[in-house]
Amino acid sequence: MKIQPIDDRLLVELIEEEEERVGSIIIPDTAKEKPRMGNVVAVGTDEDLKEIFKEGDKVLFAKYGGDEIKLDNKEYIILQRSDVLAIVK
Repeated sequence: MKIQPIDDRLLVELIEEEEERVGSIIIPDTAKEKPRMGNVVAVGTDEDLKEIFKEGDKVLFAKYGGDEIKLDNKEYIILQRSDVLAIVK
């Protein structure tokens, strides 16, 4: 199955970060207050958006932004342009 986002949305594959260990205490990634990262899989139909983002770009986005979906045992998130904080180079 293939998903094509529309308008000013991006389909992003999540990059999972490892849990941090402090002594014998494990701090899960969900407890950290920081933005998340992912790789752009598909770009929406908005022409301005296509000039900014390309498939394969690594982006930093708001922790609670977007809608998460699971497809073929992989986790993705559909983000609006306003949820994206930066392109990581």
